[in-house]
Amino acid sequence: QVRLVESGGGSVQGGGSLRLACAASGYPHTFNAMAWFRQAPGKERAGVAVIQVGSGSTIYDDSVKGRFTISQENGKYSVNQQLNSLKPEDADMYYCTDVFSYSLLPQYFNYWGQGTKVTVSS
Repeated sequence: QVRLVESGGGSVQGGGSLRLACAASGYPHTFNAMAWFRQAPGKERAGVAVIQVGSGSTIYDDSVKGRFTISQENGKYSVNQQLNSLKPEDADMYYCTDVFSYSLLPQYFNYWGQGTKVTVSS
């Protein structure tokens, strides 16, 4: 059974940092890439960062470039994301997902977990 578990969210002041982690298990096959997306209640999913498994190539949304860093743990289906210089507009539920294609587009998101909440105060 496929399972993804996100962790590391919390409440910080603007300018602060958090490190999100995601552990994936139960996949019957390898996949191309993993990504983080965020979603507020009633809003669309928005891809934040994606990393290609193996090569380590990355794509970031313009809103987080230079502040967020996605990384993978060698030999494991796990992906982390370092969030620096957080802004109030970064506050959201963050989810990790495997993706069908190396892209930030939500239509390629496959499975995701329960998410982890990030709160940023001004």
